Amino acid sequence: MSECTHDCSSCGANCSSRQQPESLLEPQNAQSDVKKVIAVVSGKGGVGKSLVTSLLAVLTQRNGKQAAILDADITGPSIPKMFGIRDKAMGTEDGTILPVETRTGIRTMSVNLLLENDTDPVIWRGALIAGTVKQFWTDVAWGAVDTMYVDMPPGTGDVPLTVFQSLPVDGIIIVTSPQELVGMIVEKAVNMAKMMNIPVLGIVENMSYAVCPDCGKKIEIFGESRTARVALEHGIPLLARIPMDPAVARECDTGVIELFNEDWMQGAVDAAEQCPKRDVQ
Repeated sequence: MSECTHDCSSCGANCSSRQQPESLLEPQNAQSDVKKVIAVVSGKGGVGKSLVTSLLAVLTQRNGKQAAILDADITGPSIPKMFGIRDKAMGTEDGTILPVETRTGIRTMSVNLLLENDTDPVIWRGALIAGTVKQFWTDVAWGAVDTMYVDMPPGTGDVPLTVFQSLPVDGIIIVTSPQELVGMIVEKAVNMAKMMNIPVLGIVENMSYAVCPDCGKKIEIFGESRTARVALEHGIPLLARIPMDPAVARECDTGVIELFNEDWMQGAVDAAEQCPKRDVQ
């Protein structure tokens, strides 16, 4: 048999190269041992992905597991602000980047940890943004991590595609709000997950209701929620409903989200921790 030219179009041999599609997965850093990757996604912006990502990591860490956050929202990073991180990420002589730890030890990497000023805008084209997210996986020495949460940018563009193709994502948690267009938002995220063959663990609804400080009545600001019905239509569970709580907003604004002490997210944390590792090649 002649030497392979790697040009399948001119060859009729039924070899392993033709049978097995080429994997686009990037190797994690040699100093990383990330056991599970959960992506937090939405079909639109402003629904609270960063909040949900932060709470998942906080509760995972509180359960005695090592949590990490990869902030893939390059043009709108908010993870460092929520955790009150002011230190910048440091590098080693061989070019490896070291993640910054929060007060409770959650390992984080965000573009704001690399910028001179937190308010500097990131005016980059899509390919550069996607490449940066990939480097957060390949060039950062994450160490031993039980669960890494990826805070995704909104939509289904370059960065989500890069994450799903380059990182061994084990499951997706969809974040939405109670408005009427929730069905379209969820369906976009579900369809992308199906196309990438990644299981959807469930939905978290943010801004579900407000609680009257006088009588304790729950008030649905956006009207009756459709999220439970949409979740049922797609055969995925509704994992959590997060109210509009001034205390949580204050914790985010002042960088002390690790003080969060409510039980709203328990179902979502259980789903993430019980998610099996996918066999990805």
